[in-house]
Amino acid sequence: MVVVGGGITGLAAAYALGLEGGPDLKVTVVEAGAAVGGKLRSGEVDGVTVDVGAESFLARRPEAVQLAGSVGLGAELVHPATAGASVWTRGRLRPLPAGTVLGVPTDLAALARSRVLSARGLCRVPLDLLRPAPPQPADVTVGSYVRARLGAEVVDRLVDPLLGGVYAGHAERLSLAATVPALAAVARRGGSLLRGARNATGTRTGTGGGTGPVFATLAGGLHRLAAAVLAASGAELRLATVVRGLDPVPGGGWRLTVGPTRAPESLRADAVVLAVPAASAARLLAPLVPVAAAALAAVDYASVGIVTLAYPAAAVPPLPGSGFLVPAVDARVTKAVTFSTAKWAALAVATPGRVLVRASVGRAGEARDLQRDDPELIRSVAAELAAAVGLPAAPRAATVTRWGGALPQYAVGHLDLVAGLRRALAAYDGIAVCGAAYDGVGIPACIASGRAAAAAVLVAAAVRTPSSS
Repeated sequence: MVVVGGGITGLAAAYALGLEGGPDLKVTVVEAGAAVGGKLRSGEVDGVTVDVGAESFLARRPEAVQLAGSVGLGAELVHPATAGASVWTRGRLRPLPAGTVLGVPTDLAALARSRVLSARGLCRVPLDLLRPAPPQPADVTVGSYVRARLGAEVVDRLVDPLLGGVYAGHAERLSLAATVPALAAVARRGGSLLRGARNATGTRTGTGGGTGPVFATLAGGLHRLAAAVLAASGAELRLATVVRGLDPVPGGGWRLTVGPTRAPESLRADAVVLAVPAASAARLLAPLVPVAAAALAAVDYASVGIVTLAYPAAAVPPLPGSGFLVPAVDARVTKAVTFSTAKWAALAVATPGRVLVRASVGRAGEARDLQRDDPELIRSVAAELAAAVGLPAAPRAATVTRWGGALPQYAVGHLDLVAGLRRALAAYDGIAVCGAAYDGVGIPACIASGRAAAAAVLVAAAVRTPSSS
């Protein structure tokens, strides 16, 4: 078996193959980069090792918690020391209203207390209870649906910044069905969005449902999960290896062409799991399923940057909660901020005398800020942090990590695109696609996608005692 892609999706697939395929199954992970982990990556600021990619995951979905436990890291899971978040809008930090479904309010009193909306915007919201709401069977953008029901301010100052935090995208462009399925179900039924969102609270919404802490990470950083999963999988790893071609072999199995064009090499596999971004998968699949691959190639991606800053603790005022979001309508460079040492108690213990802050920059279609050089980007973010919460204008140290093409954008019809691709691939045995481009961008969703792909190829390839890798 060959897994193409060494991000957390591919590693989860390799682990599942090793677990379910038995001791005789040989699994090879082929990764184009210099290390595994994908968006799970560590960096350093002011002598401290920190996550410079994904820094936490949704704990109310079980997959990441289960995987961490399975590879021996269950005892090292930690939860935020503080959970209160704010929205920096209309000139000040305002508490994120309790009980929202990805920004859609369920408690009008909490919404009013937050003062995120203007008086006019607040008055518009309850009209949803009176306006006709016929069923909406077709997929639409999140923004168009929520605006029609609750008004533009809910979209601009609540839904859009929350979607931006998850997808680095815009509510006006993202599919309701693909990004907020619980609200898509409300739209299909028709009726009040407020009532529907209230009923959806605690089910599988944008927060995964369930009880207990919403988020978790690993002591020492989430990046540790990648190495642990790889080691537990027992897979062979080939780094700096680009897959250039993928061909079915008469009689069963696959041939992968890898390596440089001047010295290509062939790998044989009983089955292949493609755990790579949409464009890479589309390139490999184009000879097999050209129409579906062309649709996949059109999936857009957002580029983002993470600016990690260190401040002397003595110069930092009390910080409100775990961080804040910034609506795009407020036209700031910074899109989201995490007060890292306030959020994660273990990190605070490891960094005495310092306060670490993490800021996100960039959204789909907004590459201008990411084109600034590192010192300029750091100055811009630091100035906004000073304005928002009174941090010093100059941090003690800072680092910038850029993620080009980091997050897929689920446009209207995305679920149909994914279903069409998988139907087309069903004509071939022993191949599956998985990852953020298909089944969700969060760590638990990627793990679930990798597991499902592993299960599919094990069944389709009818593995007994494989003779090749």
